[in-house]
Amino acid sequence: MQLPSRLRTAVDAALSGADRTQLGRTARVLSENYRAELKAMHLDSEASALAYLATRLPATYAAIRAALAEAARMHRAFSPTTMLDAGAGPGTALWAASETWSSITAAVLVERSGPIREFSERFTAELELASLIWRGDDLGTGLNGLEPSDLVTLSYVLGEVDDHVRDKLIDRLWSLTRDVLVIVEPGTTAGWMRVLYARDRLVATGAQILAPCPHALACPLAPPDWCHFSRRLARSRIHRVSKGAEVPWEDEKFIYVAVSRRPGAGATARVIAPPRSASGRVNLKLCRNDGRAEWRLISRREGDPYKQARRRDWGDAI
Repeated sequence: MQLPSRLRTAVDAALSGADRTQLGRTARVLSENYRAELKAMHLDSEASALAYLATRLPATYAAIRAALAEAARMHRAFSPTTMLDAGAGPGTALWAASETWSSITAAVLVERSGPIREFSERFTAELELASLIWRGDDLGTGLNGLEPSDLVTLSYVLGEVDDHVRDKLIDRLWSLTRDVLVIVEPGTTAGWMRVLYARDRLVATGAQILAPCPHALACPLAPPDWCHFSRRLARSRIHRVSKGAEVPWEDEKFIYVAVSRRPGAGATARVIAPPRSASGRVNLKLCRNDGRAEWRLISRREGDPYKQARRRDWGDAI
């Protein structure tokens, strides 16, 4: 997966005059904080904002785009015109949503960091929406004065807020959701547990799960096992330089939940691990709509189910 060409051009232009040494140094700090899941990842300077654009924006875009695409597949009647993104960063979710649904014409993006918002306003202007409003609210204050939107997103934010803010934020965003709410977190055990908590809280209020879960029952997995997915993204030259990386790609691990006020298409099961293939057989780890998780071995002798299983990948619905 790659960034949309207009966004990639805008990011490259923003990074063109950056000091590569400082960019690499700041990028390493951001990466270390991200891997350690520290809450102190505030983009409070131009240097940290540039490092984020170079190293984290492509990965978060890939994860959010994948989550939104799956929500769209499971809710084909959904054609949003309005969007609210809480903790918008550089407008990543808006770009991903616009690539998923061309129907979006108006958006409200909430981002407290001034430095990152300056870049974001420049980037999102490329989308030429009829209405685009930026707000600098603290997500813990209640997001007052907002109207409900068709689509609401919260990406890589739950790990940044305190527990006493988390419940209030989830409840408030659901109250502002006219149809679909999507929450994305890092694909770590802690990220999965945060999403699982949000999922259960939303289901208790009547939310209908679109993806990835094929059911609204208790999650059948328990640590050290956990649910997560992966998306491979291409690295640009500046991305590789900033990270000190050699390979031209990286895999972003993520977990998400998409819920709606209306039921979606539903699925019999979802593939929740990389398939294990061998000659004449495929082994799929499935989360089933009866609330169970299992490895399912499908052989060539089963005919059409085997042909279908060979086409399934990690994260696909069945």
